[in-house]
Amino acid sequence: MTAYPEYLRFIATLTAVLDPFLAIPIFLSVAASRDAAARKRLATAVTVTVFVVLAGAAIFGEALLKFLGASLPAFQVGGGLVLLLMALAMLNAQAGGLRQSRAEAEELESGELSGVVPLAVPLLAGPGAIGTTIIAAQSGGFSHTAAILGCLALVCAILWGVLRAADPVGERLGTTGLNIATRLLGLLLAAIAIETMADGLKVLFPGLTSARADRAACALRARLPCALARRP
Repeated sequence: MTAYPEYLRFIATLTAVLDPFLAIPIFLSVAASRDAAARKRLATAVTVTVFVVLAGAAIFGEALLKFLGASLPAFQVGGGLVLLLMALAMLNAQAGGLRQSRAEAEELESGELSGVVPLAVPLLAGPGAIGTTIIAAQSGGFSHTAAILGCLALVCAILWGVLRAADPVGERLGTTGLNIATRLLGLLLAAIAIETMADGLKVLFPGLTSARADRAACALRARLPCALARRP
């Protein structure tokens, strides 16, 4: 991943995975009893935590995969499947079990947690975001890792801005507007998830692409005599 469009794709993918609009209602429920200054501090703490977790995934993710003996194509297929499951939940305007289990939601509603732990991890910086970052940061060298960290900073800045403006954004969009934004991001994420899985499958099963090429060649050979016969 070295081309400029691929960095844009990573930014779009990570924004869809984090889905700040899905986090707004949860953020507002957690910060309901806090004043404006405390809400701003919570938004900053959540954003910084997300950046630190994903930056760690970008820096140490490749070494972790090598230690576990997992190949990048296999991780692409697994990570793409995780993204697809998240996208299906987002299309239903739901957080989904991958982001937050029912027990975690009940614990959050009870007020036993500070808000940083369930919001930052695993609701935002969960398996999908961590997997996406590890895949993007693979085998790129120092400059590539620095660029990935820059992309992470940009996405986290967007997240910080949305959380800081959670009250007016929530009031303006309402539940329906937030759900529509989440569904649109879910549709984008579903397409990216399929593409990620396909990239991994092409490497794991090269026969899939060769078989497709053979079928295309056979079809071309079958059509060629007919085309020559029609020529005057």
